[in-house]
Amino acid sequence: MNLQNILNDIEKVDADVYERLDHVSRRHVFQSWMKKALAGVTPLAFSAVLNKAYAQNNVVVDVLNYALTLEFLEAEFYNRSLSSGIIPAAARAYYEQIAKHENAHVSLLQGALGSAAIRKPNFDFTAKGAFPTVFSDVQTNYALAQAFEDTGVRAYKGQAANLISAPAVLTVALQIHSVEARHAARIRFLRGQKGWITNSDASGLPAAIYAGEGSITQAGVNLTTLPGNINADRSSEAFDEILTKEQVLAIAGPFIA
Repeated sequence: MNLQNILNDIEKVDADVYERLDHVSRRHVFQSWMKKALAGVTPLAFSAVLNKAYAQNNVVVDVLNYALTLEFLEAEFYNRSLSSGIIPAAARAYYEQIAKHENAHVSLLQGALGSAAIRKPNFDFTAKGAFPTVFSDVQTNYALAQAFEDTGVRAYKGQAANLISAPAVLTVALQIHSVEARHAARIRFLRGQKGWITNSDASGLPAAIYAGEGSITQAGVNLTTLPGNINADRSSEAFDEILTKEQVLAIAGPFIA
């Protein structure tokens, strides 16, 4: 990672960023970060710089806290799943790697938000008794992993437009979004499913997670009317749809104690 290039890129998209950092010069920011990094502090110090630059943007803060809530949920789920002992050897390496990713996402978002970060909620992964065997039956566990990953992918996509005013933050959100999609594909594979969603097939999960995924219209065009005999299944598989914040919170709500 070339931090000097990152600082240059941020200044290109936000020329006043250093003015909002209490008139701290770019060289001072860079040197201060390097001193902390060499002392063993994680790169979250750099996230704190972004936090100070965008602290007054309430929309960005709200989106990041929304994302942090989902990342808290996913990280806690994988951490508990690994501790439960039910994940078989064939899947454990995947769970361990996904857990590392989710914990890294939590750390980054907390660092970016600083004092504005929400506290980690308490989670009930049985969803108030709906999934009592989540940490004793591996298939139930896989199903919830899919539910969280597929929801997360659509959730990040749904907030992209709200981050246009903060290009540096949008870039990071998109980087997390693509990794969440890779997680979803791997978990779906563990359940013997395709890596993509066909129509609004919920595969036994709450239908709300896949609401709208059967759309065959993109940019006002009905894909099944185009040359090439594109049927409805292929049309829906080729494009993912967003979930709104309200839809996501309704899905995640039962898992928050």
